[in-house]
Order: sequence, then C-alpha cells, then structure tokens
Amino acid sequence: MQNYISANTISLNNRLHNPNLCSCSTFNTVVKIISVSGLAACVGLVIYLYNAGVLTSTEALQSYVQSIGAMGGIVFFLIQIVQVIIPIIPGGVSCLAGVVLFGAWKGFILNYAGICIGSIIVFGISKTFGRDILYRMFSVQQITKYDKWTQTKNRFTKLFAAAIFLPVAPDDFLCYLAGTTKMKWKTFITIIVLGKPLSIAAYSLGLTVIFQNIISFL
Repeated sequence: MQNYISANTISLNNRLHNPNLCSCSTFNTVVKIISVSGLAACVGLVIYLYNAGVLTSTEALQSYVQSIGAMGGIVFFLIQIVQVIIPIIPGGVSCLAGVVLFGAWKGFILNYAGICIGSIIVFGISKTFGRDILYRMFSVQQITKYDKWTQTKNRFTKLFAAAIFLPVAPDDFLCYLAGTTKMKWKTFITIIVLGKPLSIAAYSLGLTVIFQNIISFL
C-alpha cells in the first residue's frame, strides 16, 4: 500500500512540475472534444436532411446543395483543409460528402485540392514546432508504431509514398510525422500531389457505392 501511495505521489508531482505534460493532456482533450462534436454535428445534419426529404436520392441531395450556390463549394473546400489539420470529422466521411454533394468530378476536385493544401500546411506546422506537436495531437502508441519507419535511412520516404498512394494508412498523422524528419518540401509536395488522386478516388468511389446502396434501401 505504501509503495502504491508513493508511486501515485511521484506521478502527481511529475504532472504538477511538468507544464508541458499538463498542457499536452489538455490539448489532447480539446482535440477529442472537437472531433466528437464534429461527428455529432454530422449525425445531426444527416437526421435533419433525412427528415427534410433531401436524402431520398443522390439527385435530390445534389439539387439541395446547388440551391445553396457557390458558397457551398467554398465552405466544403475550407472544411476539407481544416479536417486534415485538426480531425473535426473523419476523412472518409468528408470524401464521401464531396462526391455525393457535388458530383464525381467536382467533388473529387474539391476533395483533392482541400486535402493536398491541408497536408502541406500540416507538414509546415510540424517542421516549425517539431516532435512536440505529435505528442499534442496523437497517442504515444501511434507515434511509437510509426517511428520505426524513420529509424532507417531513406526508408521513411519510400514507406510514406506507398502509404499516401494506398487509402488505408493514417495519412494525416504521417504528414505530421514527415514534417519532423529531414524530408524536403519538394519531396513531400511531389508525393502528396501525385499520390493523393488515386487514394481519394478509390476511397470516394467505395464509400459512394455504399452510400447509394443505403439510400436505395431507405
């Protein structure tokens, strides 16, 4: 019992005398709250649109968006940029929304442009603030898992490029991680610009098929 109390006392003292640890924990909490709130807002919006009869078909949904005008595309573009920097809503949800709301080509362009710009901003943020930003944004387990990629010379660039091309990796995290390495701006931008189209198209197409099946079922 005495050892248990001593251990807890040491842990408390470490937290009290380590402002970085405390601020990091607070920041992580804020990010989680924003993410949950964003997801809840998406669910609320879906419920609202369903009750309004907008989700009766893909055409009806696109017609609703067109009635909003150009502002709808601008707002969505900005949301795509922000959701890369701060995970307000899941990336898959926003990619699906782009294609469903604006059609295949316009939705793809908005998704691609927003995600690319957001990724470049993320790279710049981590280049500026270093590894501290990783611990403020992501779990230690995730950082430790992918840190292995950076420990072998030239290995990270190859693995990063492959991960960006495939729609299965935690792209946002990897962009933050890339900024803490010696990767050059030219290399990063080239990988993002050339690698994102395939992953966004594959992701969006798969989710769109699922969404259309759900709509037809309703």
